[in-house]
Amino acid sequence: MSDGRARIECDEFLPHPPALVWRAITDPELQARWWAPGDVKPVVGHRFIIDLGGLGEMPCEVLEVEPEQLLRYRLGGGSIDTILTWRLVPEGSGTRLLLTQEGFDLDSPLARDVYDRMSHGWPIVLGRMAPVLREFAA
Repeated sequence: MSDGRARIECDEFLPHPPALVWRAITDPELQARWWAPGDVKPVVGHRFIIDLGGLGEMPCEVLEVEPEQLLRYRLGGGSIDTILTWRLVPEGSGTRLLLTQEGFDLDSPLARDVYDRMSHGWPIVLGRMAPVLREFAA
């Protein structure tokens, strides 16, 4: 990136409609089942804490919402101050989920560690969403 900050990008196809995928990323109960507990709400300005286990609790603030299309929020603070963007794109009878986490300052050892972990971790985390969606849709 031109500003010297790094980003992680993931692309996951889910065989479920955008409304269901949207619910998985905006319903605290569902999100806790595949990622992490936190009082997420798709409301611009909403502040919440997400519990990332070994990475600790991270403050978040919702920055942008387009229902069933886009959710963007600030994740963290201090040396780990990133923007997490969830973009949902209808594809056939399913949804293409495009996830971007950007703003990692790789000059910070802590931010570099989180970047390295999540570069490998996000695909695993997103892979846990499909079984939850299958169960919820049944």
